[in-house]
Amino acid sequence: MKKLINTPETVVADALRGMAVSHPELTVDAEAGIVTRAGGKVPGKVGILSGGGSGHEPLHAGFVGRGMLDAAVAGPVFTSPVPDRIGSATAAIDSGAGVLHIVKNYTGDILNFGMAAEDADDEGIKVETVVVDDDVAVARGEGAGRRGTGATLFVEKLAGALAETGAPLAEVAALARKVNEHSRSFGVALSSCTTPANGAPNFELGPDEVEIGVGIHGEPGRRRARLTTAAETAEIMLDAILEDLPEAAGAPVIVLVNGLGATPPIELYVVRAEVERILAARGIAVARSLVGNYVTSLDMAGCTITVCRADEQMLRLWDAPVHTPSLRWGA
Repeated sequence: MKKLINTPETVVADALRGMAVSHPELTVDAEAGIVTRAGGKVPGKVGILSGGGSGHEPLHAGFVGRGMLDAAVAGPVFTSPVPDRIGSATAAIDSGAGVLHIVKNYTGDILNFGMAAEDADDEGIKVETVVVDDDVAVARGEGAGRRGTGATLFVEKLAGALAETGAPLAEVAALARKVNEHSRSFGVALSSCTTPANGAPNFELGPDEVEIGVGIHGEPGRRRARLTTAAETAEIMLDAILEDLPEAAGAPVIVLVNGLGATPPIELYVVRAEVERILAARGIAVARSLVGNYVTSLDMAGCTITVCRADEQMLRLWDAPVHTPSLRWGA
C-alpha cells in the first residue's frame, strides 16, 4: 500500500484539518468529524445535514456551504458516524425550522441517523429523513435494498437550493424524496480500492476484468466481465438505468458522470460523450450535466453514471447559486 497518510487511525482527522486550513468559510471539528458553515445558523432556514463513512470525498464535507449542506458528519473510512456526533451536528444547525437528514441507504447509516433523529425529537428539534437508494445494480427488496450513490449529490444540491429560499421543512423533504425517486445510478469498477486500515485491495480483478454494477464501498456488482470500449460500457450502464427509469424518455434529464477516485478526467469525458450519443438516440435530452470525481471510493478506478428525470423546478434549483469547496457556480 502506498498512500500519503500519517497513520490509518488518524487519516480522517488529518484530512479534516487540511480542509479547515484550506476553507476558512467552514468550521471544522476534526476529532468529532463535524463540518459546518462558519457563518452559523440562519434564522428561519431549514438545516440540511448529510454524512456517512469517509472515503467518498468530496462527498459529504466538500458540499457544505451556501446552496447545499449546512453540515456534514464524517465517520471512519467506510463506517457510519455514531449517533452522538450526528446529533451534535443536528443541534448545531437547527434554527427552529427543523433539519433534513439526507442518508445513503446503508445499514449503519440508517441505524445511526435514525437514533440521532429520535434523540433530536426528544430535544424538541424536528427532523425529516430522506433515504437515497438510487443504485439499480441492486434489485428492489434485495437484502438491505438499493445502495445510495451518485443521486446523493443531486438530492443535496436541489434540497439545499430550496432550503435557501426559506421553504418549510415538509416542502424541502418532499422535494428531496422526489429527486431520489427520479434518479437512477449504475457503476463499473476497473480496479478495487484499498482502505488504509486493510492495506490491501478489497477485491481482486484480473488485468482485463471489470466489475459491472459495483458499489462505492467495493461491494460486488451484477457480474464480472471482460474490459471493453467506453461506448459498450456506457451502453451496459445506461441500459440498466433506463430499464428502471422508463419515464425518462422524452423528458429532460440531469446527468452525472462520476469518477470513483482513480479515473482521470480524460476518460470520464470519453464516457460523457458516449452518454450523450446514447441518450440522444433514445430521444432523451440532457439539460444539465456534471463530470468529475464527486462520489468516490478512495482509489478505485471506474465510474458511475446517474440520470435524474428533471422538471422545471428541479432545473431552476440546479442552476441556483452554490458555493462549497467542491461545487460552486452562480455566486
